[in-house]
Amino acid sequence: MILVEAKNIVKQYVGHLALDHVNIDIPENSIYGLLGPNGAGKTTFIRIVNCITMPDSGTIFFKGKPLQPADISAIGYLPEERGLYKKMKVGEQVLYLARLKGLSKNDALKRIKYWFEKFEIQPWWDKNVEELSKGMQQKVQFIATVLHEPELLIFDEPFSGFDPLNADLLKQEILDLRKKGATIIFSTHNMLSVEEICDHISLINKAKVVLQGNVNGIREQYKQHAFTLKTKDKNIQIPDNNLFNITESTSNNGISEIRIKKSRTDISNNELIQYILPYCNILGIEEELPSMNEVFIKTVKENS
Repeated sequence: MILVEAKNIVKQYVGHLALDHVNIDIPENSIYGLLGPNGAGKTTFIRIVNCITMPDSGTIFFKGKPLQPADISAIGYLPEERGLYKKMKVGEQVLYLARLKGLSKNDALKRIKYWFEKFEIQPWWDKNVEELSKGMQQKVQFIATVLHEPELLIFDEPFSGFDPLNADLLKQEILDLRKKGATIIFSTHNMLSVEEICDHISLINKAKVVLQGNVNGIREQYKQHAFTLKTKDKNIQIPDNNLFNITESTSNNGISEIRIKKSRTDISNNELIQYILPYCNILGIEEELPSMNEVFIKTVKENS
């Protein structure tokens, strides 16, 4: 089932086309990566989904019906630019934000206690926000975003400012939220995070969607038909052939790694292995898939 469907979304500001007939379908209970260079239109799209601004034309559907302001109660939004009140006490502020989302005081306090203990920030309850480090402030705002257990969560650069340990903690929490049924829109420039947690992506460049689909499928689509072969044999002599080319060979700790690239795409992987077997003892052979970072750069350059 599609939870959020964007149909022909157009948004223009004075002298600037921010979104140009954008179509995006976000499946229920998935993590959907919203990617693109700075200024591509990602934040504009997120603002439209949050009813912060309206499209000039096109429609956002939520659960099969045109999105209404009342649907915002089912959305949690963590913006890239954090918005906590610096002079307000941490506990008081999270409670206030939870009440705005419709939680009773009793339910809000129970959930806040759970999350504060989980993130080990109980001692900060009576501290002013300005006393917290940037990472601590982000933890607080993350809690405020998820506290009312929304169906749709939107995280814009959620790992910004986190050290690797806390970034991993947050990543695991995002994965757990999906397991519990949430649908997540995840906007980031960290392509490694995209590979690790996203199911599908849309890449926006210059207001248009230029790439869209399943993450693994996209990496398959951009593969270069290259393989890394591992063997303990030294001085391997493989005759010249019309099946593949050896592009690189290295040796380390008694293991030789040979990078080969198919000469033709109609050659099966089995044919490749059968040809190589008489010339060396294969420990392993692995097809190389491009990283999402490589795909991102290649696609943006092709559409610039």
